[in-house]
Amino acid sequence: MPISAENRARYPKDWKAISLEVREAAGWVCEGSPGFYEDCRAENGKPHPVTGSRVVLTVAHLDHVPENCGEPGNRSNLRAMCQRCHLTYDAKHHARNAAATRRRKAPQIDLFATPETVTA
Repeated sequence: MPISAENRARYPKDWKAISLEVREAAGWVCEGSPGFYEDCRAENGKPHPVTGSRVVLTVAHLDHVPENCGEPGNRSNLRAMCQRCHLTYDAKHHARNAAATRRRKAPQIDLFATPETVTA
């Protein structure tokens, strides 16, 4: 998944190398999405066996914390996933973030406003 500009600083400086390590360890094959598509083994660069789209293998943080990448040889928080598995796994997390963003951007209504406190 592309890293958003506001989260870029949360990733370690060697994220590209870490990501490559995870995908190579998986043999460039999707390791499946816990709780959803556990048996997915879509291969990077080939058509996805279900969707038919070209697979781009990504690396997912299972705890959704970009800073938590483990140590070399112990990347248990990271998993190589195809787009389908990664987006499905992150769906609830994305929905929560989107709702928080909408709330933050929504105009605030003062339920206790009186004519004296309202300014034009």
